[in-house]
Amino acid sequence: MSGVLPNQAIEQMISDNQIAATRKILREQIQPASLDLRLGSTAYRVRASFLSGHNARVSDRLQDFEMHRVDLSGGAVLEKGCVYVVPLMESLALPDGVQAVANAKSSTGRLDLLTRTITDGGTEFDRITPGYHGPLYAEICPRSFSVLVRPGMRLNQIRFRDGQAVLEDEDLRRLHAQTPLVDGEAVIDDGLGFSVDLRLKDTTLVGYRAKPHTGVIDLDQIGKYNAADYWEEVHSDNGQIILDPGAFYILVSREAVTIPPQYAAEMAPYLAMVGEFRVHYAGFFDPGFGHADAGGAGSRGVLEVRCHEAPFVLEHGQIVGRLVYEQMTDVPTQLYGAGIASNYQGQGLKLSKHFK
Repeated sequence: MSGVLPNQAIEQMISDNQIAATRKILREQIQPASLDLRLGSTAYRVRASFLSGHNARVSDRLQDFEMHRVDLSGGAVLEKGCVYVVPLMESLALPDGVQAVANAKSSTGRLDLLTRTITDGGTEFDRITPGYHGPLYAEICPRSFSVLVRPGMRLNQIRFRDGQAVLEDEDLRRLHAQTPLVDGEAVIDDGLGFSVDLRLKDTTLVGYRAKPHTGVIDLDQIGKYNAADYWEEVHSDNGQIILDPGAFYILVSREAVTIPPQYAAEMAPYLAMVGEFRVHYAGFFDPGFGHADAGGAGSRGVLEVRCHEAPFVLEHGQIVGRLVYEQMTDVPTQLYGAGIASNYQGQGLKLSKHFK
């Protein structure tokens, strides 16, 4: 059966050396439908973001763009506005027909920490061709906050697909009829549309905006930082906010989303033609997210929003993104929120786990 490979298949790939690493892969890296990737010990500060391109290696391109190297072994700061390339501990020897897609982890995206995977011969970020054999690298660009990182930190994750996995709209409608995927009307058009909530119950607080001048965030520190030192509250009493160009916001979806155990999902932009803002940096939704079998009752999607060239009025209920559902090759033996460390099951409007 074609689809996204579950945790038990990822474990088998590790046993078969289709996924290898310079340091033993830890059980906690393996998620229901993905594998967390770990930073190596060196960061290369580069002049600009790049892709290796056909028949080229990332290591060769680094010689063209490298400015200096940063030793991460004792912890080091990656500075806001700079671009770094970090070799990852993991490497791949994918079988023919198996491809991979990578994405930033939820906590990474909520810090506006642009993290993308690049490969030898790669012509796209985060997309790894079927049968790829070679190393993996993370391109990291802190956009709002400088961050302290160490080897072994897990900023991005990778998902493996065997053949076609995406559900067509008709299949998605059938699935919603059997197992409601949202708690209201399902807007299905090239995926499941979701909208922004700017009328939260019993409060005018609708989101957070990153402050422009803040201290460093140590990514190992959980629940340490005062939100007010890094974020401004965004309030609305009329269901509208105006997004400022260049600003980064944390908002929340109006819909409570469910991912049944035999499916996974990926968040994608709704319409390129909207143009004035972009939603989503971290886009994987694991099997069991918001599902009753994994202790959920629908979970809101946290929206990471950056405004582009012009101020833009965002209104309550405006559709801002879509969930693309994919079938699994098999039901995972572990589900999101069920016996594993799942920080965002049952979430509403919520900053990353680093804040009190």
